[in-house]
Amino acid sequence: MQYQGKSKRTKTGARTRPQHKKRKAELGRSPTETTVGEPRFRTVDSRGNEKKVRALATNVANVTDGGDTSRLEIVDVVENDANPNYVRRNIITKGAVVELEDGTQARVTSRPGQNGQVNAVALE
Repeated sequence: MQYQGKSKRTKTGARTRPQHKKRKAELGRSPTETTVGEPRFRTVDSRGNEKKVRALATNVANVTDGGDTSRLEIVDVVENDANPNYVRRNIITKGAVVELEDGTQARVTSRPGQNGQVNAVALE
């Protein structure tokens, strides 16, 4: 569900004006589009004292098959429902299907641009 925000009009139809512009904490950032390639990471500040590690590029995934987890190399992005152009550009997002070095495919379950690693579940 998308955040709707405050209505621009009152009940009577008069225009409401914003009380203030966005503050620093309310600003968003452009998404980190993680690509397949030599691992590169960026550490950014998030709210509070936390640090967030964003994966700019990665070529390994933690793949779970049943109860067995292994670390495999990513060869290619096969399918990405978030954006069809991401397949051509080899961008990994949550829900993307990647091809692994052993020839199998896996669906990504983590958010690489948010937590810096690729976790995936093997497809049959």
